[in-house]
Amino acid sequence: MLDCAASWSVANRSGTLGLSMTRHSLQLRVIRVADAVLARQQFVSAVDVLIDLGWLAPSHVDMWRQGRVESLESLAQVNPTKITTAMAELQRWAQDRGLKPSETDYFARTLDRRQLRFSVAGDAASERAYRTHWVSPDLPERAVERQSRPPELVVISPINDWTCATCHETGDFLVMEDAGPLCLGCADMGHLDFLPAGDAALTRRAKKTSRLSAVVVRWSRSRKRYERQGILAETEAIERAEQECLSDADARARRRERDQIRRADEDRGSQQEFADAIRSAFPGCPPTRADAIARHAAARGSGRVGRSAAGRALDPNAVQLAVAASVRHIDTDYDELLMSGVGREAARGRVRGQVEDVLSAWRDGIAMLDT
Repeated sequence: MLDCAASWSVANRSGTLGLSMTRHSLQLRVIRVADAVLARQQFVSAVDVLIDLGWLAPSHVDMWRQGRVESLESLAQVNPTKITTAMAELQRWAQDRGLKPSETDYFARTLDRRQLRFSVAGDAASERAYRTHWVSPDLPERAVERQSRPPELVVISPINDWTCATCHETGDFLVMEDAGPLCLGCADMGHLDFLPAGDAALTRRAKKTSRLSAVVVRWSRSRKRYERQGILAETEAIERAEQECLSDADARARRRERDQIRRADEDRGSQQEFADAIRSAFPGCPPTRADAIARHAAARGSGRVGRSAAGRALDPNAVQLAVAASVRHIDTDYDELLMSGVGREAARGRVRGQVEDVLSAWRDGIAMLDT
């Protein structure tokens, strides 16, 4: 029988081991999330990682960006100690990848554009860690500079009834301030006109020449996020932009046609390269199937793996993910399981063996499995 000291020693070692395993699990989660964010946008911020870990809700981040809460950490769904550990793992990951640190100031989307606070404590070291974006060496300097620009002013097109906190009137738009919602008149923006979204050139030109402008957003109940509706800009700036757009409409139409042809050629080339990579890694994959997978995975604007940085670089893991997704949906009853109410992870678990069998056969040059 163990004496008290020995029992304490075993329990202590067991507790340390459990803590170590927990930290290792968190480390793997941070690495997986950070790799995905980097592939998506070529830089990684602490806010990106906390959102993708599920510790921060995008709607809460919107509240913070609007200056409606004191600190971002106060909205997190985990304790600060866990966040500190994740931040340390993120820094270690970034340094291992050879990423460049770039400090980016965050300002509230309010008229005073005050600097936002990240941590509850507000100490300089924590704030600097949050502000630091880890940037891929391949990201152009111009893109890095864009991260440091002050955010656009945001005006809300409300979906519910509201009253101005100052004049107690209402209107089509509101600006969120600490005291509550303000109408455009009380927010000193009543002289601006609304320009609906839809014409990118008109919006860009009006915004460029307007001394004061703001983005108009509206909450989408179905998508659970704010979506752009247009901009507010000075009347003269909108009229000038309209004249400019009318004067060169034909030239812009011809340029759009040329750009469309160029993008189509680029898409065909990237899809062909992706299909060749599939055939190289999976020689048993039927050629028409490889072409179909490549077209699907590398479709412009799809957000699929073929359009990611890893996909464009023909990373073997990205190629395998695209092929596995195709096998899962076409060669198994995965979709039927989802439609019958089975959860996504459970459904994947049920068909994982079938997917691996097909991938193995294709790697070995076998076009079809015997059933």
